[in-house]
Amino acid sequence: MTAYDAVLFDSDGVLVEPPPAETQSTATRAAFREVGVDDPDRRHVEAVVDGITVEELEGICAAYDLDPETFWEAREHHDERSQLDEFERGVRGRYDDVSAITDLPVDCGVVSNNHHTTIEYVLTQFGLEPAFETYYGREMTIESLELKKPNTHYLERAMADLAAESVLYVGDSESDIVAATRAGLESAFVRRPHCRETELEVAPTYDLGDLHDVADLVCGDGRRGRS
Repeated sequence: MTAYDAVLFDSDGVLVEPPPAETQSTATRAAFREVGVDDPDRRHVEAVVDGITVEELEGICAAYDLDPETFWEAREHHDERSQLDEFERGVRGRYDDVSAITDLPVDCGVVSNNHHTTIEYVLTQFGLEPAFETYYGREMTIESLELKKPNTHYLERAMADLAAESVLYVGDSESDIVAATRAGLESAFVRRPHCRETELEVAPTYDLGDLHDVADLVCGDGRRGRS
């Protein structure tokens, strides 16, 4: 008897190593150069990297007299290309403990704020397609920024695909936990090295060390990690 009907996982920071901030900054600067801005304000670059809103994006583009759609298309292209390049060169990889959750006795899915096409690449690149019945990342559009977690949009789409009622969402960020809470899901926060000391304002259902703990939780009583 398992504890859940289904388990959903974030990708970056849970299944694979997250992209370095410097890589994302470099990709953002390349996008600015493509649209004719050779020396963008550092604060604008940081805003794009740190999770920009539609309103913030429009304000930044107005500062350089840029069309937001044109700039965002360039940004998404360079951001995705930089990520795929790091995977191909082995700079980023799959976490070793992912093997603990590739054969769980329940349906599984992936829900990420990264591009849908990047998630598709990750699942193929690391042989994870058989482990997940569904997956969602965001489209490469400005509109998708409104649908990112902590919005529940993609979580709800994955839940509908799996026809699951009792679902656990596994993440590594505050927005993951908030999204799960808003969607009425239990949540597990996995403390990878990059979030080992993170202090959460919203408590997850479980605070765990790795994906072995997640597998124990799903397959057994696994209650030792409860917050």
